Amino acid sequence: MNAIGHALSIAGSMTWEITWALILGFALSAVVQAVVRKSTVIRLLGDDRPKTLAIASVLGAASSSCSYAAVALARSLFRKGADFTAAMAFEIASTNLVIELGVILALLMGWQFTAAELVGGPIMMVVLAVLFRLFLRDRLLRQASEHAELGIAGSMEGHAAMDMSVSGDGSFAKRLLSGRGFTSVSHVFVMEWAAIWKDLVGGLLIAGGIAAWVPDSFWQHFFLAGHPDLAKVWGPLVGPIVAVVSFVCSIGNVPLAVVLWKGGISFGGVTAFIFADLIILPILNIYKKYYGKRMAAFLLATFFVAMAAAGYAVELIFGGLGLVPDSASAKLPMDGVSWNYTTWLNIAFLVLAAVLAVRFVRTGGTAMLKMMGGGPDDMAHDHGSHEAMGHAGGLQAVHQGHGHEAADDSAHAAAAEHDEQEHRRHDSHGETSQDR
Repeated sequence: MNAIGHALSIAGSMTWEITWALILGFALSAVVQAVVRKSTVIRLLGDDRPKTLAIASVLGAASSSCSYAAVALARSLFRKGADFTAAMAFEIASTNLVIELGVILALLMGWQFTAAELVGGPIMMVVLAVLFRLFLRDRLLRQASEHAELGIAGSMEGHAAMDMSVSGDGSFAKRLLSGRGFTSVSHVFVMEWAAIWKDLVGGLLIAGGIAAWVPDSFWQHFFLAGHPDLAKVWGPLVGPIVAVVSFVCSIGNVPLAVVLWKGGISFGGVTAFIFADLIILPILNIYKKYYGKRMAAFLLATFFVAMAAAGYAVELIFGGLGLVPDSASAKLPMDGVSWNYTTWLNIAFLVLAAVLAVRFVRTGGTAMLKMMGGGPDDMAHDHGSHEAMGHAGGLQAVHQGHGHEAADDSAHAAAAEHDEQEHRRHDSHGETSQDR
């Protein structure tokens, strides 16, 4: 029981240490997502040119940090016409370049690790694009496309399909500071928490258990900590393998990364470990459902190579600049709750979270929680259906108390629904004509 208590104590201390940072990160991410429409993402990712991949990285960084949602959204983008390479670059950015990951890395591990993610993420995307150019055959891509069109459900499909951004004209600030902007931010904020809390709690508990029960000497031997040069070669190769069997993704793998860094994994190795949340076993199974067995195996191989390559690059760049921190000074948060700056920050940001949660509930957002895990084809595929999905469960239905604004929203939804019905009648007529 003492061992269990010790593990829970470490997990609890970690949780308290990062609470304010998580709220800050998700709030900033919600602000960005509130003004970036997913229809814009699809339009901009039509090929695999360097400029397009750069845009994919920026748009991915402005999207959900939930790995399952990122994978589902990438499949959705691919089905709607986005280039496959660009969709995968978007997926990588969604889980490795998001604001909340950078904040929690800086707090738990140091700013160097945040910088490593920002440097290594684009390198990983470039390596992956090169590998796709060299080895991705048209036949395999065509088979993957046909399999994707089957619409087999994976995980967090409903969440990936939701577009909770604020529509309409106006500047970034005007849309954001409006009543609809406040509602949109609250919806994105709460839905992001709902999407990742299981992975986050799982990561904290696993990290606490490993820190309490596995001695540092085991990790030091495993990561060849006594042989620095070999460790730099071994780390980026074994880091992703540890991630694959850890089952933890999204930002939930950061607490475990702290334990591994303290245990002696190399700087490039821990960076590759953090990147590898996109090849954990549950997500590999989703790749198989989405794209078929052959493409799932291809993604595993190419992602692994790209992650390891990014780890080596980070090791060389940061080592050459003298920016690799000393792992001997790494410490796990063990202080628990005390009256210090962390406590005051937690109180302040918990108040912010409460305000956003109240707004979420009062504006009908709870209905959206039931739709998070829906299948990819449970929603219509055009703008009108996204309004019904992202707004009827939230922004549109929730604005009933906003007078003329609510009326405008209802009229907009009705018009969108009418357009969709007309489109379906047109398609039906076309099919009938062809049959004749």
